Amino acid sequence: MDDVTGTGESERLSVQLGRVAEGDEAAFVSVYEAVSGSVLGVAHAVLRDRAQAEEVAQEVLVEVWRTAGRYRADRGTVRAWVLMIAHRRAVDRVRSAQAARDRELRAARLEAALPEFDEVSEAAMDREDRERVRHCLGSLTEIQRQSVALAYYRGLTCSEVAQTLSVPLGTVKTRLRDGLLRLRTCLGVSA
Repeated sequence: MDDVTGTGESERLSVQLGRVAEGDEAAFVSVYEAVSGSVLGVAHAVLRDRAQAEEVAQEVLVEVWRTAGRYRADRGTVRAWVLMIAHRRAVDRVRSAQAARDRELRAARLEAALPEFDEVSEAAMDREDRERVRHCLGSLTEIQRQSVALAYYRGLTCSEVAQTLSVPLGTVKTRLRDGLLRLRTCLGVSA
């Protein structure tokens, strides 16, 4: 065996990683076997979820394959470099999940705070509708306007309108029919 400190393994991994940077698949298998258990352990310690830890471990090992040329032996061992990547990737996953939960919570709170409908546009449309009705009521004759106002704004029946205006029931019905037809035309309402 090499020495007790593991320097032999460290140097061997450094050489293997150099070969990985050149595209040597057999060298990658050697690095993979040496670090994959530790990578999974770091990811699981941060994430506390086996499935996510496995995903992160896979991502890390793919990153090691792609970026092996970035490793610098003067900055630490291969194992330390790989485990730093694993830790960062796992922390990023936790932060990403927390950010997603925070966004969903904010969206739910915002949705709960919103009215069922847009009150401002509803009020504007109501005001616009009232103005149109007022304008169209102005286009009726005085007799038609009185009949419509009593029937629709006060809720009187045709008989009660006839009684209030002291006119025959048939006259009230004719005034209402003619007034409503004029209103429909003025408001642009189709039958």
